[in-house]
Amino acid sequence: MNLEMGLFQKQTMSLVMTQELRQAISLLQLSTQELSDYISEQALENPLIETEEPVPEEKELPIYDSPVMWTDDYGDGYEAYEGRNESQLDRIQAYEEGLADHLYSQIRFLDTTDHYRELMLYLADNVDTNGYLEGSWEEAGRFYTITEDEYEQGVTMLQKLEPAGVGARNLQECLLLQLTRNYPSDLLVIEVVKHHLEDLAARRWKQIAKTLHISVEDVQAIYDTIQQLTPHPCACIGRSESAAITPDVYVEKKNGAFTVVLNNESLPKIRLNKQYRHLLESGEQGEAGEYARKKYKQLVWLLKSIDQRQTSLRKITEAILLFQEAFFENGPAAMKPLTLREIAEEAEVHESTVSRTTTNKYVQTPHGLFELKHFFSAGMNNAEGEQTSTNVIKEIMNKMVEAENKKRPLSDQKIAELIKEEHGIPISRRAIAKYRGELQIASSSKRKRYA
Repeated sequence: MNLEMGLFQKQTMSLVMTQELRQAISLLQLSTQELSDYISEQALENPLIETEEPVPEEKELPIYDSPVMWTDDYGDGYEAYEGRNESQLDRIQAYEEGLADHLYSQIRFLDTTDHYRELMLYLADNVDTNGYLEGSWEEAGRFYTITEDEYEQGVTMLQKLEPAGVGARNLQECLLLQLTRNYPSDLLVIEVVKHHLEDLAARRWKQIAKTLHISVEDVQAIYDTIQQLTPHPCACIGRSESAAITPDVYVEKKNGAFTVVLNNESLPKIRLNKQYRHLLESGEQGEAGEYARKKYKQLVWLLKSIDQRQTSLRKITEAILLFQEAFFENGPAAMKPLTLREIAEEAEVHESTVSRTTTNKYVQTPHGLFELKHFFSAGMNNAEGEQTSTNVIKEIMNKMVEAENKKRPLSDQKIAELIKEEHGIPISRRAIAKYRGELQIASSSKRKRYA
């Protein structure tokens, strides 16, 4: 074997991922709310960027215009679309009392000693966001001189606060705290939670009925009562109720035809800082001028990236509308099979662009709010050889389960037979089980009711 050492030249080609290209790709994946936050972050980093929340006006939405509109060489920025009205009050997040504050306010007015009040404030700080108490007497002993009995007394006092279930140390204790406060006379329910909770969760109801000398129907009623309790009693405290998803795009019917309208009004207006604009216009050659030109290039790239994102979002949504017009006209039952490749070819973009653009994006339709990815699904042939979307099959399954006799729920095999018989779509039991899991529908044995 002849081994030689030396210097050799080799020509290769590679794609260089520039910061600007990386930015453009990353913006494709952002939702409108995330893009709004990103613009605000860029405004903090780039002194040339000034942002302004758009003021809604009573206007109809335009079909489409470029979001980047320069008034001159440097421009004052781009104007966000005028259109949909959203009260500015809706944008203000009202103050939400935190869980700790919620507990503190109750502890302050308790008729107890300073010793126990201080202990309860400590315990309140150790309640997690779901309402469960973390820590132990040994850990509390590192900060306070208390006996185990005093610690347990403090826990008992904490567990008497609102909401019922707060301060529990496990699920069983959480349920018992709610039962003893809200259903104190339901001794049988309390008995089941104390001694048969595991059997109840595993639906070993006949075993519970035999042990307690009651009917399976009675166990069903006990189960129904427990279902009214919450395993996370404090989950909603301190959380904003306005967690609604902001649509990224709208599909509306105007003058008998569907149109696609981007939700640009939720994006801040971007303007060029006037001081830096004058500096750029002056042609300053010093360090300040060089800095301004560098930041101006970043601003231009940001605007171009936003424009590219909006253009891609519009083109892809229009392509989806073209393929799924029956859905927008008639609802989910008219959904057709659709692939990323079909949309990519229609929109004249790469499949990866379609994937990024439809991720975490929502469209408001006449039939509700849907993620753009919802419109992609495989298909199954019916008796006539036509393809039916798997989403349609799932919709059929949902309706069947909702309408079934709860005492005799449909098995996966029975659902498959009914879909073939009523809709002409041959489908296997295994496929039904798969879709049922995706829909988070329990098996027939777990859906069965005895009363």
